[in-house]
Amino acid sequence: MLKAIVQDFRIIFDRDPAARNWLEVIFLYPGFQALVIHRLAHWLWNIGIPFVPRLLSHLARALTGVEIHPGAKIGSGVFIDHGMGVVIGETAIVGDLSLIYQGVTLGGTGKESGKRHPTLGTGVIVGAGAKVLGNIQIGNDVRIGAGSVVLREVPSDCTVVGVPGRVVYRSGERVGPLEHAQLPDSEARAIRALMDRMIALENEVSELREAKKLETKEEIAAKIAELESLMSVGAVGENCDRSKCCDLDDRALQEFFDGTGI
Repeated sequence: MLKAIVQDFRIIFDRDPAARNWLEVIFLYPGFQALVIHRLAHWLWNIGIPFVPRLLSHLARALTGVEIHPGAKIGSGVFIDHGMGVVIGETAIVGDLSLIYQGVTLGGTGKESGKRHPTLGTGVIVGAGAKVLGNIQIGNDVRIGAGSVVLREVPSDCTVVGVPGRVVYRSGERVGPLEHAQLPDSEARAIRALMDRMIALENEVSELREAKKLETKEEIAAKIAELESLMSVGAVGENCDRSKCCDLDDRALQEFFDGTGI
């Protein structure tokens, strides 16, 4: 327990440029204070002491704004930045060297018994206000964008953003844990790709009308209806003809719509 507290203390100086000296960290960092109290409460919980661990958790919540159930397993070198509004459920597991920002919830999705909270791997970064819900596995070195809602398992070395959370980045170039501005906007990319496709299809319809290549009005109407169906969002959803999407080689759209499945 003491070794984990020392690692929690040291990691703050690596990840928070505002940390100037040990006195500030001990007395003015609620995330660190919450972890210290939790480690004591977790030890008491494991040896079967009743009531006291929950009381310590409740006092820590009042003091720091961080609510960690004494049954939660927190690895070493974890940094809870600012901390206000963080909630970590009873069966949650947080891996070593994870970084959790304010307003994060590691919660359950129902009243089922047993393991019902998420498991975070090593080096996971959870942005401010993100919600990770249910008994799901979050892989190592995963970055979860601020405000995201993650309901499905995420492989290692991925970046997840949005509601619901979508995988928008897989293993490749590594970025620093504090560089949140580099998270991509998957919705904007998908909308831009759809707009480009719509403009291209509208131009094709105009050319067909001007050239009068089709003989009858019925054939023109059928062709226009086919093109309009391709322009709709549903045409690239789960029930679409994947050959039509892939022929357009639209990687941004495929990543966006496939990302929900993680």
